[in-house]
Amino acid sequence: MTKVAVSPWAEVAADLVAVAAGRAPADVVVRGGAWVNVHSREVIDGTDLAIRHGRFAYCGPDASRMIGEGTQVIDAGGRYMVPGLCDGHMHVESGMLTLSQFVRAVLPHGTTTMFVDPHEVANVLGLAGVRLMHDEAMAQPVNVFVQMPSCCPSAPGLETPGAEIGPADVAEAMHWPGIVGLGEMMNYPGVVAGDPKMLAEIAVTQAAGKTVGGHYASPDLTDFPAYAAGGPADDHEGTREEDAIMRVRQGMRAMLRLGSAWYDVAAQITAVTEKGLDPRNFILCTDDCHSGTLVHDGHMNRVVRHAIDCGLDPLVAIQMATINTATHFGLERELGSIAPGRRADLILTSDLRTLPIETVIARGRVVAEAGGCLAELPGFAWPETARRSVRLGRTLAPQDFDIPAPEGAARVRARVIGVVENQAPTRALEAELAVEAGLVAMDRGADIAQIALVERHRGTGGVQNGFVSGFGYAADCAVASTVAHDSHHMIVVGTSKADMAAAANRLGEVGGVTVWKDGAEIGLVRLPIAGLMSDAPAEEVAEAAAGIVAAMAECGCRLNNAYMQHSLLALVVIPSLRISDLGLIDVDRFERTDLLLPV
Repeated sequence: MTKVAVSPWAEVAADLVAVAAGRAPADVVVRGGAWVNVHSREVIDGTDLAIRHGRFAYCGPDASRMIGEGTQVIDAGGRYMVPGLCDGHMHVESGMLTLSQFVRAVLPHGTTTMFVDPHEVANVLGLAGVRLMHDEAMAQPVNVFVQMPSCCPSAPGLETPGAEIGPADVAEAMHWPGIVGLGEMMNYPGVVAGDPKMLAEIAVTQAAGKTVGGHYASPDLTDFPAYAAGGPADDHEGTREEDAIMRVRQGMRAMLRLGSAWYDVAAQITAVTEKGLDPRNFILCTDDCHSGTLVHDGHMNRVVRHAIDCGLDPLVAIQMATINTATHFGLERELGSIAPGRRADLILTSDLRTLPIETVIARGRVVAEAGGCLAELPGFAWPETARRSVRLGRTLAPQDFDIPAPEGAARVRARVIGVVENQAPTRALEAELAVEAGLVAMDRGADIAQIALVERHRGTGGVQNGFVSGFGYAADCAVASTVAHDSHHMIVVGTSKADMAAAANRLGEVGGVTVWKDGAEIGLVRLPIAGLMSDAPAEEVAEAAAGIVAAMAECGCRLNNAYMQHSLLALVVIPSLRISDLGLIDVDRFERTDLLLPV
């Protein structure tokens, strides 16, 4: 007779059964709570939960016989027991934090699962950087799954990143234990056109049985069915009700985001609240949250509260931030609900509408309480190679930001990037500008500042110049950042070329974000890791980031979360007009375009 080996999971399952049957004591019992059941969409009062090996063994009316001498008993006191919240799409780097510090910041807000796409670090450090993020994710006391970045560069031929990712890299990563799928497929024109590289990355992901993330940023939905046919299974780029409807009609999940600067839930949630579409095909996410939002406002709890304020039933909103997300990634049997066998991730809260996060339990352990993180986080150290990524190649001068005018011209017409508050897309504007001493001049009175993209990966010393409107800068100033989605060169916006040069050179020394006014630095966030992240505590980074916001306001900026708008000005896959290391990019046509127009 052949002897069958017993798997570790079989042993765990046997213990869960023994606890549920009352034959063995639980490790933890949570008593007397109101069970928010996202499978049946109901609240069941007077429920006990028994936990063993970090998983739910029993969910029912009385777990008293499962309490042994060593069992930890937690009194829920009638509070709601909500599954730990899941963020279905996010970028850790946008918080300016390492993953460990990000986890430390969001645990008190009830986030126990994150699906992260490290395409920011991939654009700087390549596959090695993704592996570092993956390894740090695997060491966390909560669930952090990694999506392998798909588009590095995001738009081939329109930008030059610090590293590239291809189908062979994607195929290799599919074997890593923490990889859950392919990150957002931003090159939507490539998918629609049948680009072999993009389709190959999708194919190796699907062959591994994993989920392909989407990113269709065009406001024109004509090509969307062709994009859906290519394989992306979700999309977070919708900004209108018709966007959400189109996505779910094509068999995709609509991810509705509320980040630090993206307010896209209210416009799309009406597809559920008014049009009556099936809410199980909708997922809430953050996409991008900076450290200040995490420390002061919250994370997924903030998104759930916002969706409820937009008219969504609280139980449906919780489903969109728990079981819907888990199901989408094929993890419904692992997480996303309070049910036997699932990872014991839950929140205790006294109100489902305002959702105060009073106690957080992850894998059966209390990890946060009363706004404080109690979890022991790994001491993961990023190597020195990741801390030396800003290479300008030379010291920049004010003259590097000159824009020569056509010979003999007194005025010119120029394309101008128009910032849109609280949204990722920009407008493609035009303006008539004066010529002074043979150079095209900014127009501070018309809110037209200068923007420059400084190459920072290979030390070429290259600078591409253009114009931007919408920040409202009224002083002699400059804002520079080595966070420049997605290629992460350096973006410099300013009204003073001297300050622009000073700001760029400063970041050549330290990496991060700096604000200069009247020749002096008035704000700085140091981001030593890949020029994107800090391993300092979230509170320290948030304080420095708040200083950046205040410094931008001191220069005249009144935009909400203007830094996030600044950091996206080089994102050449979201319409309409962007700047890259190769020049000005018309994203509507997906091609380079001239800065100056015929008069």
